[in-house]
Amino acid sequence: MPQRIEQIKHWLSTELQADIHHFDVASNDASFRRYFRVRFNNNFFGQPVGQSFIVMDAPPEKETIDVFIDMAERLETTGIHVPHLFAINKTAGFIIMSDLGHQAYLPLLAEEPGERADKLYADAMNALVVMQVGMQEQRANIPLYDRQRLQLEMDLLPEWYIKVHCQQMLSESEQSLLSQAMDSLLDSALQQPQVFVHRDYHSRNLMYVAEHNPGVIDFQDAVIGPITYDLVSLLRDSYIAWPEHRVYQWLEQYRQMLLSEGLLEEDDAQQFIRWFDLMGIQRQLKVVGIFCRLHYRDGKSHYLDDIPQTLDYLLTVCGRYPEFDGLLQLLKRLAQQQIKIAAIE
Repeated sequence: MPQRIEQIKHWLSTELQADIHHFDVASNDASFRRYFRVRFNNNFFGQPVGQSFIVMDAPPEKETIDVFIDMAERLETTGIHVPHLFAINKTAGFIIMSDLGHQAYLPLLAEEPGERADKLYADAMNALVVMQVGMQEQRANIPLYDRQRLQLEMDLLPEWYIKVHCQQMLSESEQSLLSQAMDSLLDSALQQPQVFVHRDYHSRNLMYVAEHNPGVIDFQDAVIGPITYDLVSLLRDSYIAWPEHRVYQWLEQYRQMLLSEGLLEEDDAQQFIRWFDLMGIQRQLKVVGIFCRLHYRDGKSHYLDDIPQTLDYLLTVCGRYPEFDGLLQLLKRLAQQQIKIAAIE
C-alpha cells in the first residue's frame, strides 16, 4: 500500500518535523496492522539522533488503535517493558513508538534450548506475574473472557478446520461429543482465578532486550480471564515445543510465584496442572481454527505449517484425561483423513 506509506512519511515530516533518514518494513502480523522501523537525522522527542522507532500502520477501516493505546498506557504504569507511545494520529491510524529491537524470543529459544531457555522463561514468567498483579487495580473496561467469548473461539475449529480444511461434516453423535468436551473446558476455565490476560503471550510477541527483559508487544486483545491462559500461550507455544517434564517444571515455578504474590488462594498443584492442561486444550482448539482461517480467508498460508504441532499438543493432553477420549478419537480421525487426502493429492 504505497499510498499509506506516503501518508505516514508526510505525517512524520510535516506534522512531527521529523527528518527521515531510514524507513523500512519491520513486520506484519496476523491482523491488518503493519509495522515500520524508522530513523531520523534530527533529534526526535528528546531521543538521540539515529535512534530507531517503530511506526504502527492500522488502517481505520480495518483496525482500531484505541484499545492498543489504552493497553499500552495501562501496562506501562505496571513497569512492564512495553513500547512507549511518542505520537498518535487516530484519524489516520498511525502510532510512533519506541523500538524494542529485532530479537524475538523464538530464534533464541530454538538456538539455545538449555540454561538460556530457563532464564528467558524465568524473565517471561516474572513479567507475566508483574503484569497480573499490576493490572488488578486497572481492570475497568477490559472485556471479560466469559463463557460466550471462549465458546466463540472454540467454534473456529468446526467452522474452519473441520468443515473447510478437512471438508468433513460431523455426525450428530460427534457434534454432541464435541459440545460436551467444550462445556467441560469452559467450566474449568471459569473456575480459575480471573486476572489480566495478554491473550497472545508467546515467543513471537516477547522481545529479548538487554535491560528489563522481556519487551512485550501485541497486547491489544487483552481480557480479564483464566489465570493459566497466558502461561499456556507461553509454554505450549504453537511455534516451539518442549519436553513435557520441562513444561511442568516451569509451570511449578510459575505457580510458586503466584502463591507468593497471593494470586492463588489454594496450594493445590494437581488442580493447577489440570487447569493448565484443559486451558491448553481450549486455546489449541481455537488456534487450529484460526490458522485455517488465516489461510483460507486471509491468504496467509504459512500458518498451516504450525497446525501439526498444535494438533500434537491436543492429542497428547487429551490422552491424559479419560473424559476427553471422545475428543481425542475425533481429532485422530480427522488427522488421519487429512493424511489420506494428502497422499492422494
